[in-house]
Amino acid sequence: MKKILTDSGIEIKKVYTSKDISKPIPEEMPGQYPFTRGIKEDMYRGKLWTMRQYAGFSTAEESNQRYHYLISQGVNGLSVAFDLPTQIGYDSDHALAEGEVGKVGVAIDSLEDMEALFKGIQLKDISTSMTINATGFILLAFYVALAKKQGADLTRLQGTIQNDILKEYEARGTYIYPPQPSMCIITDIFEWCSKELPRWNTISISGYHIREAGSTAVQEIAFTLSNGKAYVQAALKKGLDINIFGKRLSFFFNSHNNLFEEVAKFRAARRMWAKMMKELGATDEKAMMMRFHTQTGGSTLTAQQPLNNITRVTLQTLAAVLGGTQSLHTNGYDEALNLPTEEAAGIALKTQQIVAFESGVADTVDPLAGSYFVEKLTDQVEAASWELIEKVDSLGGSVSAIEQGFIQNEIANSAYIYQRNIETNHKIIVGVNAFIADNEIVPPSFKIDDNIRLVQIEKLMALREKRDNSCVEKCLKNIKVGAAKNENLMPLVIDAVENLCTLGEISDSLRSVFGEYK
Repeated sequence: MKKILTDSGIEIKKVYTSKDISKPIPEEMPGQYPFTRGIKEDMYRGKLWTMRQYAGFSTAEESNQRYHYLISQGVNGLSVAFDLPTQIGYDSDHALAEGEVGKVGVAIDSLEDMEALFKGIQLKDISTSMTINATGFILLAFYVALAKKQGADLTRLQGTIQNDILKEYEARGTYIYPPQPSMCIITDIFEWCSKELPRWNTISISGYHIREAGSTAVQEIAFTLSNGKAYVQAALKKGLDINIFGKRLSFFFNSHNNLFEEVAKFRAARRMWAKMMKELGATDEKAMMMRFHTQTGGSTLTAQQPLNNITRVTLQTLAAVLGGTQSLHTNGYDEALNLPTEEAAGIALKTQQIVAFESGVADTVDPLAGSYFVEKLTDQVEAASWELIEKVDSLGGSVSAIEQGFIQNEIANSAYIYQRNIETNHKIIVGVNAFIADNEIVPPSFKIDDNIRLVQIEKLMALREKRDNSCVEKCLKNIKVGAAKNENLMPLVIDAVENLCTLGEISDSLRSVFGEYK
């Protein structure tokens, strides 16, 4: 008979019975270690997941208009997308920024841009997630400086910076500095936030981009948890308390179309992280809880028959909710073609709201628990993931495995197999290699004007003319000296942004000390 396998290579049987469960299904309750069934005892009965929409494009002023629209439509958490120059530490007037300013996210060069981005929005009243890594500490400094100008109590500020540099070396590519100094910056953030921003999530350890690069579900959680382990070990080495910083670690996962494998993945990941943190020395159960944000799978969206993507996003939304996510972003149906239009972003948000208020899946905690199939699949995903984690450990951990190219090669091989299966019709993608329509519906496009760069350059010129440039030079020198002496960089960077140093200037100061990773 024909074998049916998940994308992770796990064979699916025709039917499952109690005999497939190696041990009796544990009478585990949600909110209890190891949190397979969820980190809260009442989950969505008490509070729904945070509904975010990832948005950012063009100038800060234009993105601000989209944020106000999303808030008016019921979004209760903002998620900021930054353009590539911002992500890799270049101001908009840098030669390498040409052609990229404002294209895949918003351009943020200075504190003034951050003020424009959140004009009319009180940071004390909203949770903000910022998808930024190599320059995450600078964007956090901008955010903190703005919150101080608004008079916000920093101890009440809520949000997340992605700040996960290891997955950049593995899958995404927006790194600047070599791994070791990058890890030092991350532990600086852990240390500073534990004292000054106690409610801020200091890192979002990201499997999302690992999956987008072509990994399987098993690889996604195995490599993500290995990265998480590396961050915890680095923080412990610096003398930080795992029971304090462990509560501010969060995760970011992908949600694909195979509903049951995705649910099993989320349940397994939660259980694995709890065990891992306990082994690393955590004694407070809140430090063992895996809190995670989910985004529906961008790489699953098709340019062909784009309206089919609404159905795909709905399936992925169900998987994330049934799997117990704390926060969710749903993709616009047109994102295989361009940045989401306002209409597409609105439909994506309504998808979450319909699942939340009309489907009934949020009415009880972990509704698929006890299913022979789901319990068996959860165990299989966990076992396969531990096996892969052990391979990474045998290579010396994530940083060493990255330097040896192991993780990158594993992801690349899986991506090749996945694409080959589509091209040979072993995997059906509706509208791509089967059920192809003769009359394609082309949705309206959303393009960014190349003149945005000129607008940003004018703002930078005006900024540099009015600021105290001697003070700027002093701040940048302090950053260089602090980096050379291995001081905590966060206070120095906050001082710099408050004195109107730009993102590119701060990044370049550290390039002169740390160098660039090639």
